[in-house]
Amino acid sequence: MDDFFEILKKRGSGALGEKMGIEILEATPQRLVAKMPVEGNTQPMGLLHGGASVVLAESLGSIGTALHAGVNRKIVGVDINATHHKSATSGFVIGTATAISLGKTLCCYEVVITNEAGEKTCTSRITCLILAERS
Repeated sequence: MDDFFEILKKRGSGALGEKMGIEILEATPQRLVAKMPVEGNTQPMGLLHGGASVVLAESLGSIGTALHAGVNRKIVGVDINATHHKSATSGFVIGTATAISLGKTLCCYEVVITNEAGEKTCTSRITCLILAERS
């Protein structure tokens, strides 16, 4: 967890994640957990916006990859998909990212997002590319 906080201090947690209210609860390269409020992240019908779920998933995958690669490496998402199962209208959703593969140049995560009742609202898969060290 100390490495995680060092990465956040050096790179920041990201303006979009902050605007969306994403709060990291657990972070290792193998598993990450975060919560995000539904309020403020809805589409016009009052449901959690599908794009908000994708932002949560990409945030978790990117942070996990950064933890795996180290503070001095650049991380970019190269592929993400999402299947939306159920809507959320209030409270929080919880994203749990589990590493599928942690390699030298690519990392892949499955991210399961659930509502407060533990029902799946979205399943996503993200692949991140680890680039050269930052100068």
